[in-house]
Amino acid sequence: MDTYLWVKALHIIAVIAWMAGILYLPRLFVYHTETPKGSQASELFKIMERRLLKAIMNPSMIVVFVTGPLLAWWGGYWTAPWLHVKIALALAIAAVHGYLSRRLKLFARDANDRPGVFYRVLNEVPTILMILIVLLVVLKPF
Repeated sequence: MDTYLWVKALHIIAVIAWMAGILYLPRLFVYHTETPKGSQASELFKIMERRLLKAIMNPSMIVVFVTGPLLAWWGGYWTAPWLHVKIALALAIAAVHGYLSRRLKLFARDANDRPGVFYRVLNEVPTILMILIVLLVVLKPF
């Protein structure tokens, strides 16, 4: 049981770090769209965005997807319908992560073609998914 609790704690920490990054990166994109291409500010945003993705978001997502299935297996939840929905929602967040990674590459090449409002709206998607996941985990409705 001690191992289960340690893995659970690691999973929660990784989820928090991943969500912090996935909520912050679109906000950086909003600010980045407001800076002139090639400016010192734009170059600084490129560094911040890359480091956020590579040092925080990618590693924490990996930890989430390693510890999550372990917890499901050890906790005996693997066949629970709520968990299947949770996994689908977590995969949806991973898809947003992948999309943000592609957008980051466009910013790195000064090729962003979306306005700031696009990233403001996009920022709400992982928030809604996160809320649904928390409700599923806490309430286990089915």
